[in-house]
Amino acid sequence: MAAAAELFEEPFVADEYIERLAWRTPGGGSRGGEAFDPKRLLEEFVNHIQELQVMDERIQRKVEKLEQQCQKEAKEFAKKVQELQKSNQVAFQHFQELDEHISYVATKVCHLGDQLEGVNTPRQRAVEAQKLMKYFNEFLDGELKSDVFTNSEKIKEAADIIQKLHLIAQELPFDRFSEVKSKIASKYHDLECQLIQEFTSAQRRGEISRMREVAAVLLHFKGYSHCVDVYIKQCQEGAFLRNDVFEDAAILCQRVNKQVGEVFSNPETVLAKLIQNIFEVKLQIYVKDQLEEHRKSDAEQYLKNLYDLYTRTTNLSSKLMEFNLGTDKQTFLSKLIKSIFISYLENYIEVEIGYLKSRSAMILQRYYDSKNHQKRSIGTGGIQIHKRTEAKLSIQDLKERIRQRTNLPLGPSIDTHGETFLSQEVVVNLLQETKQAFERCHRLSDPSDLPKNAFRIFSMLVEFLCTEHIDYALETGLAGIPSSDSKNANLYFLDVVHQANTIFHLFDKQFNDHLMPLISSSPKLSECLQKKKDIIEQMEVKLDMGIDRTLNCMIGQMKHILAAEQKKTDFKPEDENNVLIQYTNACVKVCSYVRKQVEKIRNSMDGKNVDTVLMELGVRFHRLIYEHLQQYSYSCMGGMLAICDVAEYRKCAKDFKIALVLQLFDTLHALCNLLVVAPDNLKQVCSGEQLANLDKNILHSFVQLRVDYRSARLARHFS
Repeated sequence: MAAAAELFEEPFVADEYIERLAWRTPGGGSRGGEAFDPKRLLEEFVNHIQELQVMDERIQRKVEKLEQQCQKEAKEFAKKVQELQKSNQVAFQHFQELDEHISYVATKVCHLGDQLEGVNTPRQRAVEAQKLMKYFNEFLDGELKSDVFTNSEKIKEAADIIQKLHLIAQELPFDRFSEVKSKIASKYHDLECQLIQEFTSAQRRGEISRMREVAAVLLHFKGYSHCVDVYIKQCQEGAFLRNDVFEDAAILCQRVNKQVGEVFSNPETVLAKLIQNIFEVKLQIYVKDQLEEHRKSDAEQYLKNLYDLYTRTTNLSSKLMEFNLGTDKQTFLSKLIKSIFISYLENYIEVEIGYLKSRSAMILQRYYDSKNHQKRSIGTGGIQIHKRTEAKLSIQDLKERIRQRTNLPLGPSIDTHGETFLSQEVVVNLLQETKQAFERCHRLSDPSDLPKNAFRIFSMLVEFLCTEHIDYALETGLAGIPSSDSKNANLYFLDVVHQANTIFHLFDKQFNDHLMPLISSSPKLSECLQKKKDIIEQMEVKLDMGIDRTLNCMIGQMKHILAAEQKKTDFKPEDENNVLIQYTNACVKVCSYVRKQVEKIRNSMDGKNVDTVLMELGVRFHRLIYEHLQQYSYSCMGGMLAICDVAEYRKCAKDFKIALVLQLFDTLHALCNLLVVAPDNLKQVCSGEQLANLDKNILHSFVQLRVDYRSARLARHFS
């Protein structure tokens, strides 16, 4: 059958199969333009169905035959499995019988062995006792004839015998056996020395197996510890030839760790004794030489050496933790480190604080000397350098309280010639010294003392950086701010603000990065945070005071400009027809000055502080212009000129980028329109959007500035 192969193709799809069959049948589709012949197609389908039926019958017969064959083979296989199970059961029974027989024989053998051992052990002991008596008689006679004592190659056997004889001799009465006891002790000592000498020679030759044999013999002798001492001493010969004693020690311990297990039966004890010897001899001498040289003469070098040596010692200890040193190796190594450094660590923090104090004072003094500046006492709430009597102190405190409450510059103004007395170089040096002190404190302080010691270092930083440097600069800056009525004043306090802000960011970073990890889990955390908060608040008070007085000076400068440049004829010209409508010269100079100050404020501050200060300056600037405009009378053209001035002021106010300031000048500009509006339209303008919410008295006060106020009877609009 031609299509039989297609039936068994995978995957088989009936629809596709019928389509192919119809396509191959002449007249069954549109192939080659042939006409469709349904009868012929039907005939082909009928024939094909018959073929499929014949194929189905053939396959069915084949399947039945295979099923019969499979059933027959299954029966034969089941029969074979049953036969195998029966033979397996027989074999298992035989195995159990054999196992019982073997167990019985083994029991008999063990019993026989016990009987033989019970007979042989006393016999061996008797033989050994006889030999020992023989050797004891030789000592008693005073002549050692046995080969074991005269042959140097049998030193191991001789050592075993003499060790046993030595134990026996300890039990004998001294008065009867004193001579023989002394002879045995002498031989015991001689053999012990020979064995140690043999061990030493084998170690020098590098014969590990011989060293192991001798060490095993010496294990039962009193001089075994001396053998270990000799081994430790010889291990260190030639091991410390370089300058780095710590690296030499690590290499030595690593080499010995590989060897000691092959030689001694208790390698961890021997290695621990070697390490103890290295720490208590080599390292202790090295540390003492390095530290005692600078202990009293050079605190900086002493602290650097102490930190470096302690760090390298603890690093060496960490490497040694890899070795087997017994049960509690952590405590063992910690005690060794403590034994070396305890005399230096007990007073470490006192040395640290003393050095930090003198070093910080020197850094500050060197800076002030470079500026040819002698620090002076200024009435402040901070720490003063110079001592004062209680009476003077109380007067200064009183002045300080009055100044803080009234913002009045009590005392003479100091001309600092624009010097801020703040130096980032000084700050970096102080912070670097403190950072190193924190690192040493972390490494060298006992964990229980760490928060307390870190707080003391932080207090030193506060004293010299915050009080002696920043606070002094703020006080000097405050004293250098001129009064608000000074002309051409040099307002450099904003430079002080800028530098103080930068410095305090660095201070805060060190607080978070280096101090916080040392105190984060101790009660000192809250104390440090409170101290930092107090410092910030104290400085903010002085910064606010200085900024406020600086703003007053700025307003004072503007007043001077307006007083000098603004003329009454600016707003009431003699010839109304020859007036050029533009802003006045006073307005130009004030706006130029304000823009410079705004730029300076932006450069000196950051964040929300910029907006806060600019808003305060803007409000004061608006008040100044408002009050200034109230001083003049305005003709029609003068009013137009005032509007032009206010428009320029408003343009300047946009540089502030503060909505409130711009709104104030918008309102002021609307008020100036009242100076030029026609009398009949005055009421309508007053009720406009920008002026409707203002008090009538304010509107009336502006209208009163018009020269035609009386002639045009403008008061009636406000009655």
